[in-house]
Amino acid sequence: MCGAALRFRLTRYEVAEESMIPVLQPGDWVLGVRDPGSVDVGDVVVVDHPGRPGFRLVKRVVERDSDGVVLAGDNPGRSVDSRHFGSVPAGAVLARLVLVYHPRPLRPL
Repeated sequence: MCGAALRFRLTRYEVAEESMIPVLQPGDWVLGVRDPGSVDVGDVVVVDHPGRPGFRLVKRVVERDSDGVVLAGDNPGRSVDSRHFGSVPAGAVLARLVLVYHPRPLRPL
């Protein structure tokens, strides 16, 4: 990664599920700030699934409580979120998403 990406602790993710439609579509790429420190209601974040370490989820913070953050997908019919596993500790948030982008198709040089 370039120096600016390292300085701002940026990391990228590919959206692979339908839980955040219409905001995020499968195949979208997103940039996130790693270890954001704090998150607010409305932020879209990346967390490890509490029951499946290493399986990352993209969800929206819908509430902050004494136990951490409550997460929900924007497409509730296709989302596994805090309704299924409860709130997650705020420290479990891996990144706060800041930008959606679409990489250009690969082409020969």
